[in-house]
Amino acid sequence: MSTDTLTTLRLLEALIARPSVTPADAGCQALVAERLAPLGFVCENLPFGPDSGRVSNLWAVHRGARTGPTVVLAGHTDVVPTGPLSAWTSDPFVPSHRDGLLYGRGAADMKTSIAAMTVAAEEFVRQHPRHAGSVALLLTSDEEGPSVDGTVRVVEALQARGERLDCCIVGEPTSVERLGDMIKNGRRGSLSARLTVLGAQGHVAYPQLARNPVHAFAPALAELAATVWDAGNDHFPPTTWQVSNLHAGTGAFNVIPGELVVDFNFRFSTESTPEQLKARVEALLLRHTVEHRLAWTLGGSPFLTRPGSLSEALSAAIQAETGSTPVLSTTGGTSDGRFIARVCEQVVEFGPINASIHKIDEHVRVDDVEPLKNIYRRTLEALLT
Repeated sequence: MSTDTLTTLRLLEALIARPSVTPADAGCQALVAERLAPLGFVCENLPFGPDSGRVSNLWAVHRGARTGPTVVLAGHTDVVPTGPLSAWTSDPFVPSHRDGLLYGRGAADMKTSIAAMTVAAEEFVRQHPRHAGSVALLLTSDEEGPSVDGTVRVVEALQARGERLDCCIVGEPTSVERLGDMIKNGRRGSLSARLTVLGAQGHVAYPQLARNPVHAFAPALAELAATVWDAGNDHFPPTTWQVSNLHAGTGAFNVIPGELVVDFNFRFSTESTPEQLKARVEALLLRHTVEHRLAWTLGGSPFLTRPGSLSEALSAAIQAETGSTPVLSTTGGTSDGRFIARVCEQVVEFGPINASIHKIDEHVRVDDVEPLKNIYRRTLEALLT
């Protein structure tokens, strides 16, 4: 393996070694900025949030010598907690190689993409110093957490200063069985709620003196679970409704609970709006005479990038590097792409295999690291030269 080939891998190992459990960045973004600044990237730190929990954000941009689009490589340096250290085969913050795999927290989600994007940007600017348009990196340490002071705040700041974004690749781990088999060109929306069903506590031997909220809600629960919310469309599967938590009672066998708390979530397509889903739930509860309180949280609206110059350039780069023809998909959870899509017409996600993300012994294939970097670089070349 040549020194040039090792560049991305060594950067990846250095990033894994930094314990950037959300919302900490642990110096990851500084490491990236130190590499990009000497090449003419203007690197701007944009911290947001309270002083006790500041979120680190980096906006690094290289302006070309000719007019053209702004292409953004976006991602997050924060990682989820490790879980019990005793369950890991090796220390999650000591990059470890075994059988062609590199282990460490964040290896797949998403420090491999960060390393690959950084080196791709370096190589691109060195080879094409007078490129068209602009190439930028947008990094945050608030993606695995509440996502309040991260990408969404950077997007607002860029929008306020009139910065135009034309294309964006978010480095989420989208590959399923092999590198390059899937690109995400959109994501479903996420709408959550906490439903409190009101009853009256009492003794189980005297149910006539109490009102059981579990019994009151049961028929409504059955209808909610059976409801077809929409049929989806060519790009999105049907909207789904799922209970995530349900709790009632004092812990005693002889007490009728006074209330029932139900947490539920919609993953919704562009065929439904949050307002429509809220109204349908309220109407259903009213029809079943369920006395209740509801508190809604919109986690993100759906976004979709139809096939165009970005997906075509990325698909061609994947084909050239791996021989695979990727499929476009909108499955999976939410990502920061939902924020970027507010100000950027074309947003897609692409990164390494996602089978081990958030798991014990998270890992990536070492042989996928360099091809991923090459795919990002080839895409920049297609769009900016």
